[in-house]
Amino acid sequence: MEQILILAQLIVSISVIVVWVFRRDNIDIEFKLYKLSNLTKNIIGALKISLATMLILGIWYSELLLISSLSMAFLMLCAQYFHFTAKNPWYKYVPSLIFLVLSLLIAYLQNELYMVQALSNV
Repeated sequence: MEQILILAQLIVSISVIVVWVFRRDNIDIEFKLYKLSNLTKNIIGALKISLATMLILGIWYSELLLISSLSMAFLMLCAQYFHFTAKNPWYKYVPSLIFLVLSLLIAYLQNELYMVQALSNV
């Protein structure tokens, strides 16, 4: 279970960092399509990169995982909303949907591991 948790953390965090750092031109196009300001784009980018960093740090500091994974899931849910309102084709929804599911999986697995550890300490 721990290996699945770490793999999910790495997939979400590395993918988010790659998109927001190396595919910035694509992000610029999408935010214009959604009629969102540059300030909003920069805030979302800073949040996603920060949360991705926290997910990586969560490998060693598990107390960071619940808040970072649930926050990332919220941002991915927001992405789903904007894809829907822009009437994007279905394939545009897929990445944020996958990351939404993985972020929720991270929160779930972290909670399960916490519960197992808590019960073993009783």
